[in-house]
Amino acid sequence: MRITRRQYLQGTTGLVAAGMMSNPLAALAQTALANLPTTMIWSTYDVGSTGYVEASAIADAFGKKYGTRVRLQPSGSAIGRVKPLTDGRASHAWLANELFFAVEGLHEYCAPDWGPQDLRTLLGRKNAFSVVATKVSGIKEPKDLKGKRFAIARANSSVNIKVEPILAFAGLTWDDVELVEFPSYGATLKGLVEGKADCAGVAPAAATLRELEASPHGIGWVALDPANKEGWARAQAAVPFVEPFQESIGAGLSAEKPVWMMGYRYPMITVSAATSADEAYAMTKAVAESFDSYKDVNAIMPRWNAQEAGTPPMDAAFHDGAIKYLKEAGIWKPEHQKWQEAALKRHAALKAAWKQMMATDAAKAAELPALQALWETRRAAAIKSL
Repeated sequence: MRITRRQYLQGTTGLVAAGMMSNPLAALAQTALANLPTTMIWSTYDVGSTGYVEASAIADAFGKKYGTRVRLQPSGSAIGRVKPLTDGRASHAWLANELFFAVEGLHEYCAPDWGPQDLRTLLGRKNAFSVVATKVSGIKEPKDLKGKRFAIARANSSVNIKVEPILAFAGLTWDDVELVEFPSYGATLKGLVEGKADCAGVAPAAATLRELEASPHGIGWVALDPANKEGWARAQAAVPFVEPFQESIGAGLSAEKPVWMMGYRYPMITVSAATSADEAYAMTKAVAESFDSYKDVNAIMPRWNAQEAGTPPMDAAFHDGAIKYLKEAGIWKPEHQKWQEAALKRHAALKAAWKQMMATDAAKAAELPALQALWETRRAAAIKSL
């Protein structure tokens, strides 16, 4: 997707990466990459988020290696990150699970002017997620969650959707836990520190977890045994973008005492499905081959190695241009192609189901809550038919 000079200059205030600006000698080492735009706008999470820091590091590497200028457009809302991409005002979006919601037509994307979106991924950094628990609660595996006080912020869809496969791992649902509601994600973790709840869904890097670790309640993690095939089958039936992942970075974790958790991707470099294969190929190649320039920025950046970041599962199918590069690099395997074909089939089924639903009188007359109820039924039927 080409960004015009006017669009680039009108982008919101963000980092402009061009190595020659800070170091004139760097221009001597720059080598333009065929089909990689000379200017790009990337929508990202807020300034200060890990996603913003990671995008900044890679943008800086692009400036130094290829002479490409990147403007980061941060947003604190899911729509604020996705809409610039779908409107063509951003070439790439660095997304979390709002990508899954967008391609599935869920939550704010279940609206007449949205519905399932045609988006594709290039690369995505592996991340871990599980349920953290107070040590005194005795919770160690998913089945132990039954009847426990679970801290939840209902508006935090991105966290809540990742709890569902952990419950499903043990054949549980939200009805099997005692929900304790809090106003925000941060407040759920504070609730554990203050003894108001037993557990909550979280990524291990959350800073508040250090407080829990040091508190009288202690810290523990729900472990997801990678050898439990039935548990993982239930988890992946609930949410298809998860996989076993052993984490050693975070509160209560270490290289000596890692925990098997649920792996997912954040951030995922996302483009429109209509993006040219040549441009998607060039972007994937650029991120992969500038790796040495940004891998040491922080402890998480080594996970951008294309051997890890270029494999499924993701929240949406890969772009054909990305797959072309990954095949050339020897990363893309037959099992990855099998996943890709299933993902594309799911995307197509959901788009068709949405189109059929929106043509009905019931959908045309429905207010948002009713439309979401209609779509819940239609979506479930479409997925079941695959």
